[in-house]
Amino acid sequence: MPSQKVLEQKQQVVSELAERIQGSIAGVIVSYEGITVDEDTKLRKDLREAGVKYTVVKNTLIKRAAEKAGLAGVDEVLNGTSAIATCDEDYVAAARILQKFADGHKTFAVKTGYLDNEVISLEKIQSLAKLPSREVLLANVLGAFQAPIASFARAVQAIVDKENGGEAEAAPAEAPAEA
Repeated sequence: MPSQKVLEQKQQVVSELAERIQGSIAGVIVSYEGITVDEDTKLRKDLREAGVKYTVVKNTLIKRAAEKAGLAGVDEVLNGTSAIATCDEDYVAAARILQKFADGHKTFAVKTGYLDNEVISLEKIQSLAKLPSREVLLANVLGAFQAPIASFARAVQAIVDKENGGEAEAAPAEAPAEA
């Protein structure tokens, strides 16, 4: 039986992790087995730069935190080594980075994930991983909104150029007659 101090520490970890899960919009649970310290450091750096919180946690603590957060169905994959990555702003950042890393490492694997407190399948995680970043998606949407306006502006400019071009041709013809 663990001491009272250890039990309180574990309860604190579970509470903090449950709050983190509830406050996030997306998360991924992975098996990090078989990666080197250098690979783990690079992975953590990439995740941190994308705004993803990545933590290695015991399976029992993840299970209890998920239950406390109302996330059902996670405990089925909690075996072996586990780490959880959560993101508060970007739905695809954790899935994209972790799936890309898993594709390059045989022993590193994505176990499960969730979106808006709903567990999703591995197929959906892989689909999310293929989506471009939030910034790229916003740029594409903005480009789609700007395209009609830009086309209109080019058409107006073409009319102005055509009218100015017609006067420019007429002006030189008149100039020699005056001299």
